[in-house]
Amino acid sequence: MSAAASFDAIVVGTGQAGPSLAARLAGAGWKVAVVEKDKFGGTCVNNGCTPTKAMVASAYAAHVARRAADYGVVLDAMPRIDMKRVKARKDEIVRKSSGGVEQWMDGLKGATVYRGHARFVGRSEIQVGSQILRADSIFLDVGGRPLVPNMPGLNTMPYLTNATMMDLEFVPPHLVVVGGSYVGLEFAQMFRRFGSQVTVVEMGPRVVAREDEDVSLEIQDFLRAEDIELRLDAECVSVQKEGEALSIGVSCKAGAPRERGTHLLLAVGRVPNTDDLGLDVAGITTDKRGYIEVDEALRTSNPQVWALGDCNGKGAFTHTAYNDYEIVADNLLSNAGRKHTDRLPAYALYTDPPLGRVGMSEAEIRKSGLKALVGKRPMSRVARATEKGETRGFLKIHVEQGSKRILGASLLGTGADESVHSLLDAVYSQIPYTEFQRHVRIHPTVSELLPTVLEGLTPLA
Repeated sequence: MSAAASFDAIVVGTGQAGPSLAARLAGAGWKVAVVEKDKFGGTCVNNGCTPTKAMVASAYAAHVARRAADYGVVLDAMPRIDMKRVKARKDEIVRKSSGGVEQWMDGLKGATVYRGHARFVGRSEIQVGSQILRADSIFLDVGGRPLVPNMPGLNTMPYLTNATMMDLEFVPPHLVVVGGSYVGLEFAQMFRRFGSQVTVVEMGPRVVAREDEDVSLEIQDFLRAEDIELRLDAECVSVQKEGEALSIGVSCKAGAPRERGTHLLLAVGRVPNTDDLGLDVAGITTDKRGYIEVDEALRTSNPQVWALGDCNGKGAFTHTAYNDYEIVADNLLSNAGRKHTDRLPAYALYTDPPLGRVGMSEAEIRKSGLKALVGKRPMSRVARATEKGETRGFLKIHVEQGSKRILGASLLGTGADESVHSLLDAVYSQIPYTEFQRHVRIHPTVSELLPTVLEGLTPLA
């Protein structure tokens, strides 16, 4: 074992929070160690946002090509999917992104990069290989990985996760997706458009159950319109191998008790990468799911250690991980007093059409006891959607009856992942919706109809 190397800060993990924090601290004169055991860039760059959205783009291109005649475009033949080229395009985008982060860290003045698995050997000491690193401030940005459930029969057969799914160089004949939430639905629609027969098995009564019921039902409708089979209320899920194929027991109230398929994708959630860090040695506590417990400033039970990104369970999005970095850096360097509890929920589901969400849901509004109004407009009455030939979905906005502040929105439709940002600042600033309506927007866009949605407010039942 070599002598301990001392630093002002150790950053473990190079996801969305770690590299920016390392650069910010190094720029402020701190001596920084950066530790990465695998690929630079974390989940988002390597097997999350970047590769999935690259493949979603390929699937969308195939979908539009099949609809070319709707736009007056005549193709001599139906499009053919070359999965090797789809994968190669995705891999090149990932390679550039991950390589860019690695090059950035390797060239960062004031920082030393260590490659290997990090494990605490003391409250302020980490071991990487044969090297001991010591610092008064340690930052964990270790991310998460796909959850593999304790499903009967799973140990007898191969399966795919969101990470291994993107390594395929062929189109599965019949893909069975276990999990009808965000990750599962993106892959289900993607591979249906690539040409797979797709069945989604969901234990709940509807997909993306955390969303408002009308949102879930509309998503179900447009997925079924693309011939994606949804098996809901799957009460007792089990799998078994049947020759070269597989079958999955669903025990649904309607439909066959088992579904056959050729490939199985598990999309039932994620777990944090915290089980092999030696957290107990450092006096760092986790909750029952393994997420590192933090205070509002993201400091752990060990005051010398902070947890950022997916491993703290306070967001699980790339944008919340980056915000974690901003909170920690501003507090350390400027005594800003920032807290993760100050941010609003904001995210997207990247089906086609996408869902853009900000603020409170209907269930949260009802639970809070707030008196609210709601405005809703179908995308079929949005000129931009009609012009694009993409009219599925709706725009829905909630406001508080007394203060007139905007409480939240669910925008489901073409461009919703972008147009939701038109509401984000309004929700943060708590301006009355009547002021929001006065701001002139560009035509023809989806965002220009948001003030119109607010013209027909009715009490939330």
